Amino acid sequence: MKARSMMTNRQRLTALALLLLTLALVSFVFAAESWTPKDAAGKDASGTPVVHSSDADSLRLEGEQRFHANCGRCHAAPQKFPPRMMKTVLRHMRVRATITDDDMRLILLYMTQ
Repeated sequence: MKARSMMTNRQRLTALALLLLTLALVSFVFAAESWTPKDAAGKDASGTPVVHSSDADSLRLEGEQRFHANCGRCHAAPQKFPPRMMKTVLRHMRVRATITDDDMRLILLYMTQ
């Protein structure tokens, strides 16, 4: 009788762990969705460009240089991805590679333009 009770407790702990993991994942997704103070691709929340076209080339070049300095140690420049997908990747790598917020915005501009 006692062994059956332990299995039930183990199953409860497993279900609780899965529930907590699911809640953490959902909260991460919602946090990633709401992160757009000014889009790093050079657009504000309404989708209009923040920089002028003359400045965009210099910012893109700066982003490329920062990509090679921060990311190029481990990665070749990937093909172009949608800004939303690239923003998620950069947010993850920002933590792992200790990239500054400014570097992240410039790299995102380079990677999505």
